[in-house]
Amino acid sequence: MTLEECYKALGGSYTDVLSRLMNDKMITKYLGKFTEDTSYNDIFTALEAKDYETAFRAAHTLKGLCLNLGLDKLYKSAYEVTEALRNKTDETTADMLEELKANYESSVLAIKQL
Repeated sequence: MTLEECYKALGGSYTDVLSRLMNDKMITKYLGKFTEDTSYNDIFTALEAKDYETAFRAAHTLKGLCLNLGLDKLYKSAYEVTEALRNKTDETTADMLEELKANYESSVLAIKQL
C-alpha cells in the first residue's frame, strides 16, 4: 500500500499532510509512532476508573495527533469524545465510543499495511 492509498483508507488528505511533514519518510515515521501512542487505550482505562479528567486529556491528545497526521475519520470521532468529556464528566455514549473504536482499529490497520 502506498501512502496515498493509505490516506484514502484513513479518510485523510495525503497532500495536506505532505505539506506539513515535507516528505514521505517523515509521514511514515510519525504514522509508525502513532501506532505506539497510548492515548486511545488511556481513554478507556480512565473511563473505566471514572477518571474523567485523565480521559479528557487522553482524548484531547488523540484528537491532536489525528489532526496533525491527517487521520480525518479518527479525528472526528476523537473530537466528539473530547467534547463529551470537556467538563470532566462522562457525557460519552456507547455509539460514540463504538465509532471511536471502529475508526481507531481501521486507522491502525491501514497504517500497518504500509
